[in-house]
Order: sequence, then C-alpha cells, then structure tokens
Amino acid sequence: MPRAPTRLLRTALACLIGGLLASSAAAQSAADSVPPRSPDAAVPAAPPPLHTIAPGSAAALAGLGDPLLAQGRSAAEPAPATARYSLRQLVELARGANPALIAERTRIDAAEAGLTGARAFPNPQIEALTGRQVARQPGAVDGRSSSYSLSQPLEYPSQRGARIGAAEAALDSSRAGVGAVTLDFVALVKLRYYDVLRRDAELRNAREDFALADQIRSRVEVRVKTGESPKYEQIRAEAEWLNALRATQAATLRVQQAKAELRRAVGPALPQNFDLEGDIDTPLAEGSEPPSPERIRAQLLDSHPELVAARAALRSAEARVDYERSLRLPGLSLRGNVARAPDIATNQLGLSVSIPLFDRRDGPIAAAQSEVARARAALAARELELDQALQVAWQQWRIATGQVSAYEAGIVRQAEAALRVAEAAYRYGERGILEYLDAQRAYRLARNELSAARYDVRAALVELERLQARSE
Repeated sequence: MPRAPTRLLRTALACLIGGLLASSAAAQSAADSVPPRSPDAAVPAAPPPLHTIAPGSAAALAGLGDPLLAQGRSAAEPAPATARYSLRQLVELARGANPALIAERTRIDAAEAGLTGARAFPNPQIEALTGRQVARQPGAVDGRSSSYSLSQPLEYPSQRGARIGAAEAALDSSRAGVGAVTLDFVALVKLRYYDVLRRDAELRNAREDFALADQIRSRVEVRVKTGESPKYEQIRAEAEWLNALRATQAATLRVQQAKAELRRAVGPALPQNFDLEGDIDTPLAEGSEPPSPERIRAQLLDSHPELVAARAALRSAEARVDYERSLRLPGLSLRGNVARAPDIATNQLGLSVSIPLFDRRDGPIAAAQSEVARARAALAARELELDQALQVAWQQWRIATGQVSAYEAGIVRQAEAALRVAEAAYRYGERGILEYLDAQRAYRLARNELSAARYDVRAALVELERLQARSE
C-alpha cells in the first residue's frame, strides 16, 4: 500500500516537469535565433543568505539563464572588447549619421534653391531675322535685309517682393521643420537609451532570481532526501527554477530587442555590439526637475520649432496670395528693334503690354487663399496639440515621481523585509515553501515596478525637454 501514493506522486512530478521543460525548450529555441550579445554584463552583487549568489549558481546562470552567452564560445576564450557609449555620445552620433536626419536636411537645400530662383530676374529675349529683299516694282533695290530685336520683361516691385517673400518664408519653414524633426529624433534616442537601461535592470533582477531559485532547488532536494520536507516541495522548487530560467531568457531577449531599437534610432554609426554607460537605478541629478507648466507653455508657444515652421508656412501662403493677385496687373516688356535693308535702316524702341482680359487669375488666387486657411487651421491645431502634450507629460511626470517615491520609501523595502521573514521562517521549518516563493515573487514584482516607474520619470522628462525645444 505505501507504494501507490509514491507511484502517483512520481507520475505527477514527471508530468509537471515535462510540461515545464517543453516551455523552457520553446523559449530556448526562440533565444537561439537572436545574434550573440556582449558578455560584459557583470554578475550582481551578493545579498544575505538565500539571497546570496553562490559561485556554482552564477556558473549555472551563465550557462542556462543566459544561453546566448554560451553559444559557440569556450570558457577559456577571452571576451571581445565592446565600446561603451554615454547618452551624449549617442545623441551626437544620431545628429551626424542618422540617414533620416540627413534626408530631412536636404529640404533646406531645396528651399534655398527655391529662394535663389525667386530672386532671379526674367531673362531677355533676342530675335534675329535675315533674308533677301527682292525688288517687285520699278525703282526698288535688291539686296540682303536683316532685323534684330530685344525684349526684356519688366516686373512690378510688389510682384517681385511677394515672390521673394514667399520663398523666404518657405526657407524659414524648412529650417524650423528640420529643427523639429531633430528634436523628435533626439527624444527618440533618449527614450531608447533609457529603455535599454530598464531592460538591463530587469535582466539583473532575473539573474538574481534564477540564482536564488537554483539555491532553493538544491536545498530542497537535500531536505527531501533527508526526509525533512515532503516531495511536493521539490516539485514546486523545480517549477520555480524553470520559471526563473525562462524569465532570464526572456529578459535577455528584451535587452537585445531594446538595443536593436536604439541602434535603429541612432543609425549605422552605432556598432552591432555595444554597451551603455549609466543605470536606470541611478538617482536623477540635482536640479533635474522641470520648470513650471506656465513657463514651459510660454516658451513652447513662442519658440517651439513646430510652431515656428507652421507660422512660416502661413506667411509663405499669404505671400503667395499677394503674388497671384499681382499677376492681374498688365504684363510689361521693353522692346527694341533694329532693321537693315539695302536702301533703308530702321531703329525702334517700344513697350509691349499683356492685358489680362480673359484670365483674371481667379482660380490660382482662390487656391492660394485656401492654402492660407489650411495653414492657419494647422497652426491652431498644432498649438492645441502641443499644449495638450504638455499637460499630459507634466501629469505623467508627477505620477511617475510619486510612484518612485512610494516604491523607494516603502513598497520595495516592505517586500524585501517580508522576503527575509519568510526565508527565516522557511529555514526553521515554521513556514512551507509556498509562503517563501510567494514572498520572493512579490519582491521580484516590486523591483520590476520600481524600474518601470524610474523609466516613466525619465520618459516624462524627455517629453518635457522636447516641448521646451531642448535637444542637448
């Protein structure tokens, strides 16, 4: 009779571990498709008992928790050196080498070419005719005859000024637009940078959890063999170990994905393998708090590149209306003519006038006026959008700052204290493994939530800096 429960227990253990091993194998195959990453990440520092990462556990973590580190690399092979980049260096790389930014800057060249064309004067027109004069009446003279004429179109000063004004406003709009795009790219690089730091922190936490789960599994196995603990505790320890392994592999993949997104934001100048300087857990520097919303709003409405570009586009559209209206005036051309015949020479100077009798430019004027209305509405809409973005970013900063204070001051410390109490209780046999694993899970969640809140604070600050047109 005693063997029946043992057989059932072994069957349940085999089924549970088989399913978890299948999940681990799926995660392992997904991890194998990612290129190898730099092995320079350090193993976290050791906490107190059961929070301590033993050397054996660290070795197991290097071979199992992060399989990407072990692909195709022997233990004696030295790790390749990888460059480390600060946030400022990444921003400078993006400014100078990002293909999208380089493409945007060509808009300025096009607008400058348009201004050069607007400042050009109309070209003169020269006409030369030659032939032979044949006498048809008595007394007429035969011989070669020729004529030369020169025509120079004349512009009204108001017409020329409107055309140049439209081109100058278009150039201002292009420059401000490139500045706005640069602000967006700098903000994107900062967000990707902080995202990598956040994923690095999650990976460190996952490695610590795996090392701890490895220790728990070893200790529970010993206690089960000596009869101090029931068999189901070993089953739970094995399941927790596999979950920690899978979480470590997933965290490794998230780091690789975040680095890929950062490289896409910076450009090809950033190498495939790189490391970052900084830590998401590092407190913000003194004086990093943003100004008041009223001050940011005044600065935003006055000098934000997107609004500067929209206002310049409105001026260009208004100048285009003036130019189209000036084309209603009669067109003037100064003409000179010289004719030579065998018996006579003629010199003429006159003025040619093009009368706008049938085409009064009604269609182009109406189209230009519609463009003015569109530009004015776009400016008002963009002002409203940026003002709403300011309010959202400010509220996000306040909420995230409060969350960080709450986690740092109480939640994480309480979760860590609960974990230590559960550890001591489990060690002395007062509590089972379930209570200890629950406390460990709560502590892990609190740490990850703290890292996420710190990332949210930095993301809100990046958005506020963008709204202030700060791209350093």
